Amino acid sequence: MGIWESFLNWLRSLFFKQEMELSLIGLQNAGKTSLVNVITTGGYTEDMIPTVGFNMRKVSKGNVTIKLWDLGGQPRFRSMWERYCRGVSAIVYVVDAADRDNILISKNELHDLLSKPSLDGIPLLVLGNKIDKPEAVSKNELTSLMGLTNLSDREVACYNISCKNSTNIDVVIDWLVKHSKSKS
Repeated sequence: MGIWESFLNWLRSLFFKQEMELSLIGLQNAGKTSLVNVITTGGYTEDMIPTVGFNMRKVSKGNVTIKLWDLGGQPRFRSMWERYCRGVSAIVYVVDAADRDNILISKNELHDLLSKPSLDGIPLLVLGNKIDKPEAVSKNELTSLMGLTNLSDREVACYNISCKNSTNIDVVIDWLVKHSKSKS
């Protein structure tokens, strides 16, 4: 819990009554809800139930509120993604870095979403989750496979993470906080 407490204290020192709104999207089983849980409680659960539709979680500590939209990744929910991404501080796109078969589908869904005019300029954070698995792709490989270097109309960042081991979660939070600061 120490890292979360220090993160929240740091957030308190940077902002007064600050609210960040984020949309977490990606294909089903990428680890979006696990990421929300790691950010909000610091805990990881192995057996997650797939999100049906969406969940909204707010994390409030001191003067900071982070609103997280966790959107279902099944094909029938992907048409809703744009609606929940309009006007957010950042789009967080989670990819299962160990599921090579779905990375192309994930890339196509991401680029289709980002082609919507209503989302122009919204910063994008792509997270390759499940790097604790040996078959996970590297950050450079993920950047290439997801076509991230072709995106020049917005700020784009990519990190490999593991919700299970909390690997690079602090880096993700730093990126979000820096981004939020630039929006205030």
